[in-house]
Amino acid sequence: MKKTVTIFGSSIPLPGDAEYESASRLGLILGRNNFNVCSGGFRGIMDAVSKGATEAGAEAIGVTVDIFNARPSEYLTSEIKCHTLFERLEKLIELGDAYIILNGGTGTLLELALVWESINKNLITQKPCAAVGPMWKGIIAGMEKQIERERRNTGLIKCFDDVEDCADYIIECF
Repeated sequence: MKKTVTIFGSSIPLPGDAEYESASRLGLILGRNNFNVCSGGFRGIMDAVSKGATEAGAEAIGVTVDIFNARPSEYLTSEIKCHTLFERLEKLIELGDAYIILNGGTGTLLELALVWESINKNLITQKPCAAVGPMWKGIIAGMEKQIERERRNTGLIKCFDDVEDCADYIIECF
């Protein structure tokens, strides 16, 4: 059975934008290496990783919620509809065998924090988790200092400069 990588990121990038194309490459690389992808199922990064994965013949699962009044990505191979944002977050985490955090705003920050805390508090088993980009490097480095002071588990989130190195890390974990 294929592993599923849940990918979090901004809904803003459009086809042709560097962030969109990078996320599409990530989906393609994962799909070519026998991984399915899971995302929030709408526009931007979610659409891009779904596009890349399906181009490689992989599944693209979208976990949607009707509060956004948006159409799901045309590249989804399946959709799981949730009633609340928190139900959606729980399902995105549940479905992932690994997690990748791409560029995003406060929603993506919430997703990163929830995955990180769930792993650190043993609410879920430890799974590979990676973040891409300089913004996350800074946030994660700052949080790691506090986590270390609290004598909790550090090193749970790996940081990468590009999606290719990130994908290599996820692939190597399995």
